Amino acid sequence: MHPKNIHNSFYNFKELIKSNPALKEYVFVNKHDIETIDFANEKAVLQLNKSLLAHHYKIQNWSIPEGYLCPPIPSRVDYLFYLKDLLDAESNNKTIKGLDIGVGANCIYPILASQLFDWKMVGVDIDKMAIESARKNVETSQKLKQNIEIRHQKSNANIFKGVIKENEYFDFTICNPPFHASEKEANSAALRKVKNLKSNDKNNDKIDEKNIKLNFGGQANELWCNGGEALFIKRMIKQSVEFKNQVNWFTTLVSKGGNLKAIYKQLEKLKAEHKTVNMEQGNKKTRFVAWRF
Repeated sequence: MHPKNIHNSFYNFKELIKSNPALKEYVFVNKHDIETIDFANEKAVLQLNKSLLAHHYKIQNWSIPEGYLCPPIPSRVDYLFYLKDLLDAESNNKTIKGLDIGVGANCIYPILASQLFDWKMVGVDIDKMAIESARKNVETSQKLKQNIEIRHQKSNANIFKGVIKENEYFDFTICNPPFHASEKEANSAALRKVKNLKSNDKNNDKIDEKNIKLNFGGQANELWCNGGEALFIKRMIKQSVEFKNQVNWFTTLVSKGGNLKAIYKQLEKLKAEHKTVNMEQGNKKTRFVAWRF
């Protein structure tokens, strides 16, 4: 993880439980004599997120509707710190303003950006329920209300058009795009994840697609789109040209390293300056691509 990421070490569950007592029932000591939770249990992960936001970021009453993505906060913080490094390389101490494409019901990137760096953020989404939930999360804090605006993207075809206003300028855009190309592919990935998390569980053979949703939430637009991650990002790059004078750095997570070749090809075709920032969270390797014109 980024050296400044406060989630570099083991979770201090005693302190987290003080901030959110509801977490206590999900904490146990594993075979390595380490306190942990079952990360395949959606309710446990939800309470962990509530605890982290309350303890480290002074956010109370954060919530998401049932069935929506519950994001891993440490990796989201990592993206923001590496993004800050990119911005700091040419900083002039002005107020930073960012745009989160696909803010989701959790509104996690704007919340963390506000609490960590006091950045101004605009979050956009096509899902009306996600918009409603994101706005409720913003309303939980006076500082969040001052720093974050949530906008509804009414067109499935557009990414920036319709949400970036005339003469509006952003220092960066941020995005966690849909990973998969279909619901079937998303369910298969979730099934593998459940089995990996429960690798020591004798009841592994009872895990099937029927109960995946009990462990991992996510709406269609959060998890998959036609063509998957690569096509979504290529479309984002193509549409970003129209707003090249209104954004300093466009960025997006790329979960699948195999998609980079197609993404680079699209960037080079449009003659964009670009760079890739690699990140690691435990055994997980990921990266984000940044570009501008």
